[in-house]
Amino acid sequence: MTRLIVGRLAEALAALLLMSLVIFLLSRVTGDPVALLLGDSATVEDRDRLIEQLALDRSLWDQYLTFLGNALTGDFGQSVAAGRRDALDLVLERLPASMSLAAVALCFTLVTGIAMGVLAAITRGSAVDIVVRIVALMGQSVPAFWLGIVLIYVVSVNWGLLPTSGYGTWQHYVLPALTIGTFTLAAVTRLVRASMLDALGSEYVKLARIKGLSEATVILKHALSNSLIPVVTFMGAFFATMITGAVVVETVFAWPGIGRLAYESIVSRDFPVIQTVVLVITALFILANFCVDMLYLAIDPRMRDRG
Repeated sequence: MTRLIVGRLAEALAALLLMSLVIFLLSRVTGDPVALLLGDSATVEDRDRLIEQLALDRSLWDQYLTFLGNALTGDFGQSVAAGRRDALDLVLERLPASMSLAAVALCFTLVTGIAMGVLAAITRGSAVDIVVRIVALMGQSVPAFWLGIVLIYVVSVNWGLLPTSGYGTWQHYVLPALTIGTFTLAAVTRLVRASMLDALGSEYVKLARIKGLSEATVILKHALSNSLIPVVTFMGAFFATMITGAVVVETVFAWPGIGRLAYESIVSRDFPVIQTVVLVITALFILANFCVDMLYLAIDPRMRDRG
């Protein structure tokens, strides 16, 4: 087990290092970083000063090592659009809003998706099963930005039930969480349904029924407990989907998270903030997948024995 944990940590470090290299190269490939940071009104003296400050007069390898060293100390540069504020401070300031939204959306997705998947599996071939599968198909087909706009128009503008934008109360979470979790909800529903159908047809479930156990015990204790292992496996991917989808959803609902910050930074060409957002999101992906791997080791004895 220790060998597996060390291996996962090594893979996470390698992925983060590779992403830092990709971000560094993109800052050079997409254009002159000095022009991006200074703009058209900068003087020659300003340009020379920034070149020396960013060590752009050195070799590419030295520049990357400087960038990596600064990143390890938390220095990702200063925001151009936010009055030279530290880029990492801006991202960390917006991060709690995005994390809370992703957590609410993930809870909604898991609870509703598992319930719908179990219901569809135990009523296989019925009208309920068909409706659940149609809902799951629509959830994976509808664009998030379109769904968000429709929910704002119907629920907020026409019915006046929930706020259209903002952040602070539980009412503000409902529409963004529903929008960002719909795609993942459909994936969880289909995954649980397929796993439940396999479990219900297995020998240990048949044995539990032969022993005279109630149908609720068979479904909840024997079939569902084994069907949730694939869901746990993909929880890291589900969380990643919600964070990446936050760029669109947070923009639609004016949610003050890192997704909206990324959009605002792209519009204003604030490259230090953009690369900080990408690195922070990458670190969150890696951390989420590492936690899922540890959880998987805890619930699956075969993984522990393999280690």
